[in-house]
Amino acid sequence: MPPSTIQHRRTHNLLLINKLLSQRDAVSPFTLVLDNLEQSARPFISDYMRRAKASNVNIVFVSFETLRRPKHADIIVPAWKLSLQAWQKEVTEALKGRQGQRSLLVIDTLNPLCATESTNLAAVLSSFISPTTSLLAVYHQDVPRPHLTSGKDAYSPAPLTLLRYLATTVFTVASLHHVLARKAARERSHIEPSFGLDEGREGVIQGQGANDKNGIVLEMEHRRKSGRGVKEAYFLPSTASRMMNGQWEVTLLEDHPLYRSPDQATNDESEADGTFELGLTDKQKRDREGVVLPYFDAQKGGGDGGRILYDMGSEDDFDEEEDEI
Repeated sequence: MPPSTIQHRRTHNLLLINKLLSQRDAVSPFTLVLDNLEQSARPFISDYMRRAKASNVNIVFVSFETLRRPKHADIIVPAWKLSLQAWQKEVTEALKGRQGQRSLLVIDTLNPLCATESTNLAAVLSSFISPTTSLLAVYHQDVPRPHLTSGKDAYSPAPLTLLRYLATTVFTVASLHHVLARKAARERSHIEPSFGLDEGREGVIQGQGANDKNGIVLEMEHRRKSGRGVKEAYFLPSTASRMMNGQWEVTLLEDHPLYRSPDQATNDESEADGTFELGLTDKQKRDREGVVLPYFDAQKGGGDGGRILYDMGSEDDFDEEEDEI
């Protein structure tokens, strides 16, 4: 890939992630966040809400598992103790009270809805989305699905498949420690390690390095209005030293010093200079200046009517009939 194309992709994807996190231009009406026990989505949701609040966005928080009111939420709806119709009504009233202002509806987990309203999941979620309202929801991938007691859902798609289809942007969060460990195994042609429940060991719930305090890896899948998909991996640091203007600085994962290998950095620098040398050495420049082209002598002669001047070399075979001028 040419260096200009690589730089264009990097710049475009960094601008895209900042637009998504800052709720600008309604880039993503429905953003789905996938997490598990190895990496919780709470730090990412907190930063998402902080950026939205800085952009003067009204935040309505629907709580199924959060007991304490989030810091940046304007209105909290305790859905865990209300029926579906009751909390739907509260959300609708909260959104109507801020007409004309952009709003962000945050649902801390979709698993209860997927368990009880799997057939009406698309209708329930779509009822909240509007030109001025965006939806941000979390789905826990390691929570087992309840067994079907009837055959009415036998031919329906799985809830996660349906959510991926509905979402315009999907973020999958991962621990930086686990991502680096898998990358190191791939570079050595080893089997990638498993963590937590995937290890299959009795009593192991979380693996070593879960919920890395250094930051979060975000694997993004964004679908544009044209249907074209954009995939990119980002790193969201959590340390105060990486903050910029009160917000976390988001970078491409390939730019992380621990993820980027020295060989890759060297190759990138050589690719930036081009695949071959376009310049000339001093000797090549002198040789070029010493070359006398045929039309130079014709210009000096003047008035010869287009006469062709040619000096024969020792290797030329002279023919009197064909070469006579």
